[in-house]
Amino acid sequence: MRDIQKVLAALASPVRREILSLIWDRELSAGEIAAAFPVTKPTISQHLAVLREAGLAAATAVGTSRRYRALPEALRGLHGALASPGKWLNADDDPRDPECVPDVQTKPVVVAAAVVGTSQATTYTAFTDPAVYSRWLGVPVSIQDGRFACTMEWGTSVRGRYELTCPPELIVMRWDFEDDNVPVPGGEMTGYLRIRPHPSGAHVEVHQIVDTPAQAEFMQGAWAMVLGRLRAGVVRACDPDSPMAPRAARPKRRDLGPHQPRARVFTSRGRATRPGAGARSPAWCRYRAPGTPRSRPGAGRTGARSRRRAAS
Repeated sequence: MRDIQKVLAALASPVRREILSLIWDRELSAGEIAAAFPVTKPTISQHLAVLREAGLAAATAVGTSRRYRALPEALRGLHGALASPGKWLNADDDPRDPECVPDVQTKPVVVAAAVVGTSQATTYTAFTDPAVYSRWLGVPVSIQDGRFACTMEWGTSVRGRYELTCPPELIVMRWDFEDDNVPVPGGEMTGYLRIRPHPSGAHVEVHQIVDTPAQAEFMQGAWAMVLGRLRAGVVRACDPDSPMAPRAARPKRRDLGPHQPRARVFTSRGRATRPGAGARSPAWCRYRAPGTPRSRPGAGRTGARSRRRAAS
């Protein structure tokens, strides 16, 4: 069991808190850490010793030197107790900006994570190299000028754009999808994909912004599928000599069989109809060339009543 008093004493120093931030998700030598501070290397070594004794950092021997890394799990559950009482209280409005209120919204986020057996750099490549991406996802993926596209084996078309890439750690994407069609622009959703080093390879975490509970439920399943395929196939996908067959076409829902139900459109009275049933055709389908007679209800019928009318 960790000594809480040692943890609190170690965190009392602003320098040690800065050191923890520096080595939070990477390993650095004492010299590399000291280069970031206006203090001597022996002073940094003393701070590192305190952090190690408190269980907040660990050292790994690499040749004749040591590399240090923070132990985030040691602070799990302590942030609430360590925060200042007024941390979550907003400052008073600035009287110089009385009307400058931006549009601020709070939206839910779906978080999906997985540990894969490839390095951080290789995992980043798995999301940016279309050949590798296609192999582990199981369907052809194209990436050109930051735009990516693929069609899943059940027919859903995915289109998007990498808004920001920070190799080998971060990808910010805006994307959308549609079943059996190319999605209409303007409905893109934002997702953040972060790749960090991990003792077993790399830790991949996705933060997907959603607007509704239905979107949240869908995104949980969608990203679980994507990260599941990544974890299962990324090692083989990065080896060009390892064969990986594309996934065979299949229906979107296996429990519904090969024939999917046709879409329904709900009218204002709530009655479900087939698309186009009882609906007027668009204007571009109703064009009539000059001189063409208007169609009449019943025109072209060949029943008995029509024959009697023709005889008279």
